[in-house]
Amino acid sequence: QVQLVESGGGLVQPGGSLRLSCVSSALTINDYTIGWFRQVPGQERKGVSCVGNRGASPYYADTVKGRFTVSRDMDTKTVVLQMSSLEPDDTGTYYCGAAPLEEKTMCEMDAEQLRPYIDWGQGTQVAVTP
Repeated sequence: QVQLVESGGGLVQPGGSLRLSCVSSALTINDYTIGWFRQVPGQERKGVSCVGNRGASPYYADTVKGRFTVSRDMDTKTVVLQMSSLEPDDTGTYYCGAAPLEEKTMCEMDAEQLRPYIDWGQGTQVAVTP
């Protein structure tokens, strides 16, 4: 099992920024694609951004393109999601997950489809309110 720890969530006004981090100490973490997923109460966890084991061509959901940037540091085993121009619809619990999948595939899969493949962190809360 791959263990992941998220941090960086908080309360922010619309238009503000947050920086989320996902860190793992697993020896094999650099073999996995890492994804950021958002979940709101009563709804399915959905992919926001996923970055592969080479960190070269990350995937972004259409709703966050131009506002969010994901980066990966293989040496520190850290994946960062830099969120800017935040909107109320960005509110939710953000989870990072690790899976042996291509980044686009991972981010577009439903949560139930991901169950056999993914290891999740515990999540960090993001609230965008006036």
